[in-house]
Amino acid sequence: MSVELGSSKVLSTHGTPHIPAPSVAPHHDGAPHTGSPSETVPAAVADTLANTDGLDTRTLSRALFKRLATLEADSPERGYVRDTLIELNLPLVRYAAGRFRSRNEPMEDIVQVGTIGLIKAIDRFDCERGVEFPTFAMPTVVGEIKRFFRDTSWSVRVPRRLQELRLALTKASDELSHRLDRSPTVPELATCLGVSEEEVVDGLAVGNAYTASSLDSPSPEEDGGEGSLADRLGYEDGALEGVEYRESLKPLLARLPARERRIIMLRFFGNMTQSQIGEEIGISQMHVSRLLTRTLTQLREGLTAEE
Repeated sequence: MSVELGSSKVLSTHGTPHIPAPSVAPHHDGAPHTGSPSETVPAAVADTLANTDGLDTRTLSRALFKRLATLEADSPERGYVRDTLIELNLPLVRYAAGRFRSRNEPMEDIVQVGTIGLIKAIDRFDCERGVEFPTFAMPTVVGEIKRFFRDTSWSVRVPRRLQELRLALTKASDELSHRLDRSPTVPELATCLGVSEEEVVDGLAVGNAYTASSLDSPSPEEDGGEGSLADRLGYEDGALEGVEYRESLKPLLARLPARERRIIMLRFFGNMTQSQIGEEIGISQMHVSRLLTRTLTQLREGLTAEE
């Protein structure tokens, strides 16, 4: 990743920040030397760099910020001074990014996000307030990195409102658990945060969307299982095979006479015996048996003919 700066050059996060040497010797005809944007230093900026030669980064930044405050927004020199301040303060970004080294994100991406925060801090900094720039910029840089993790670390994207509610619930739950010496209830959390119980339930539920397990991940040792998570999900439904047969039987049952259809329903869906069916319909058990045998033979032949 890289950040494109106002002077049309690309700022890389690798290596040591380089500030072009303030060499802008004019030609014999008085015209300034022309070159690429990264090689040409405005004369006024070159004077600022020359006057602070040998000073530490903080002092040099202070001098550049004072120079930046005197430049108009559309001044060509402003872009160079701004870019120089960014490169000069990149170690501040790398220091802040180092606090998040344990996260599962490339350090290059974290530094790039922190650089965006650095640019925002430079644009808002006022050197007349008597605050050192690192003190002013660090919260902005760290906040930008935290916002990046908050927006990208969720396995399932949830609204920002619920993300912030989840953080508030975690903090309130810790405080109430310490005060009550037990886990707080949903109504207690709702009262503490001034929200409805439904919102508390939603905030607690979004915690399940933060992390996800791969289906290829091995079974936890405490489960004593073997194989991947996918091997332990789901089960074989024994009744699934009967779905096709039932769907095929529906038109065959619809063509049966009403009495035979009723006998089938009482026998296989009502779980009644042949004697009970005979009493229900008013015929003998033997007659029920003959009708069942004949009807089942017809249904079996109908299924075989369809196949």
